[in-house]
Amino acid sequence: MMSDDLHLYEAIMLLALRDEEGTVESGAMYQYAVGGAVLAELLLSRRICIEEARRKRKLVTLLSAERVDDDLIDECLERIATAKRRRAPAGWVSCFAALKRLKHRAVESLCRRGILAADEDKVLLIFSRQIYPEIDPEPERQLIDRLARAIFTDTEEIDPETVVLVSLASSTNILRAVFDKKKLKARKKRIEQIVNGEVMGKAAKEAIEAAQAAVMVACLMPAVMTSVMTTTAATR
Repeated sequence: MMSDDLHLYEAIMLLALRDEEGTVESGAMYQYAVGGAVLAELLLSRRICIEEARRKRKLVTLLSAERVDDDLIDECLERIATAKRRRAPAGWVSCFAALKRLKHRAVESLCRRGILAADEDKVLLIFSRQIYPEIDPEPERQLIDRLARAIFTDTEEIDPETVVLVSLASSTNILRAVFDKKKLKARKKRIEQIVNGEVMGKAAKEAIEAAQAAVMVACLMPAVMTSVMTTTAATR
């Protein structure tokens, strides 16, 4: 869990949602960011690891089935624990991204804590949809400040969770919904350094290894999304 008591997937949802409208930013592939965030948190909490198997395939291996006391993360952990065979990280990210009511489940605790409000509006004055406008901006403000410090300064003191968050947000178009595109383009090299795990400060060796494994998951996001979109287009 992040230092401000937000799980990584909750932080992703705060960044992906429009503050006033309570809807997901256009182009933000939040499902895969949430799926990647859950897998990353399982890595960072040492519930799983990623091992090299035959033909240099990377597979997720269960280390501990001990619950983390979060319904969404625990359900994903149980799926890994009860799976008949090991899967590649991208396979689990896709699995988690496809969970029913993922967006709604990912914001439940944010609503309970008064950070978001659960509301409804009409689409074309006919269809109802659930929206989650922001009512306490401080947690997201702190989160954005944290990301800005990592991206727009040259500090080397970046914690593993922030490395993962930058990586996931960058690879799923969420970062571009938060910061100015031109400013992000100017810091492209810096973002690449973060995504590659080159900027880790004095983090413990175990945390660095876990974060780098989680970053690997983030780097798989474009391939995962391309595969899903290609499959969807072929079945239409």
